Amino acid sequence: MSALKIIFWFLLFIIVYTYVGYGILLFVIIKIRRFLKLGNKVNSNPNYEPEVTLFIAAYNEKDYVEAKMKNTLGLEYPKEKLNIIWVTDGSDDGTPNLLTGYANTTVYHLDERNGKIGAMNRGMEFVKTPIVIFSDANTNLGKESIRRIVNLFSNPAVGCVSGEKRIVNKESDVASGAGEGIYWKYESALKKWDAELYSVVGAAGELFAIRTELYRHVEKDTLLDDFIISLRVAQEGYTIQYDPEAYAIETASASVKEEFKRKIRISAGGIQSIVRLRSLLNIFKYGTLSFQYISHRVLRWSLTPLCLILLIPVLSIIAFNEGIVSFGFYSILFWMQLFFYAAALLGWFLENRETRIKILFVPYYFFIMNLCVILGFFRYVKKSQSVNWERAKRAD
Repeated sequence: MSALKIIFWFLLFIIVYTYVGYGILLFVIIKIRRFLKLGNKVNSNPNYEPEVTLFIAAYNEKDYVEAKMKNTLGLEYPKEKLNIIWVTDGSDDGTPNLLTGYANTTVYHLDERNGKIGAMNRGMEFVKTPIVIFSDANTNLGKESIRRIVNLFSNPAVGCVSGEKRIVNKESDVASGAGEGIYWKYESALKKWDAELYSVVGAAGELFAIRTELYRHVEKDTLLDDFIISLRVAQEGYTIQYDPEAYAIETASASVKEEFKRKIRISAGGIQSIVRLRSLLNIFKYGTLSFQYISHRVLRWSLTPLCLILLIPVLSIIAFNEGIVSFGFYSILFWMQLFFYAAALLGWFLENRETRIKILFVPYYFFIMNLCVILGFFRYVKKSQSVNWERAKRAD
């Protein structure tokens, strides 16, 4: 039992640290640094207005073209300094034709579909501005998003800037919308603290920017292009900064089934990224960046889901040995674990029913996220995940 208890505490520590402990530790470190006036606040220059390119890689996005262009042309940035590029490789629904006639907009189209990263690699050859901003066709940007992102690049140490991904908030919602919305609020807080400590560890593809000169062609089978591109910028010694007021907003996935497909792909890409960015695990070389990367990303995509699985039999054996109804320390934890999975089961039962009590869906969404990591691992090992992005259906 002593050996099992040691294993139990190790498993519990990894799980708690990954999802709660790192956030608490970050918060405490930031508070101490602020008190000692050692903050990592990056000063921005509101008068810094270089030419920029808004880069949109799109595949069959005819339903979003009009709204995206209306939003883009209404952004608060000098029109003569904003170039818009659409790369529409493989689109056969008329997307390229719908884009003709828009000001400062250039369309590069190929009939062949080579995935998003193929379109990005090809399209970057046409970018001539010092800063390129990537955005998805199905997201709308906050009016000041481009200006706020560009301002941070006035600091030469900044190589990449990540915007915030926001999910349309509904008063009542189904499991997919409630879970995704809560998850991204927590992620946004972690990114804000990460940036203040040193650097964000990965940008959201819905809205991020880099110095054009730092773009390196990415392997054509890459699954998480935004993550790989941004972390490779950080590997070169630049920081990834974050501004929550530069945001891209979109609706949640239409259902948990749609979110499930998306998360499995992301998880497979996460495993691929750990392999390709393995040098970042060297904390002696990358210091704080490695600490943040391992704590915020690597554990979620590797060790922690396995720990969750192992915790079930390990805690059960300890609790039964202690006496399952004795209400001793381990038996109480056993019942708490059982209650958590029962709550996840309830979330599954209620997944398509709208409710204002969104916290009900947190255990279910947490369970689905970790299940997707396991399935994503096997998909990566089998090399069965296509590089071609299949967009999840979105809620109305």
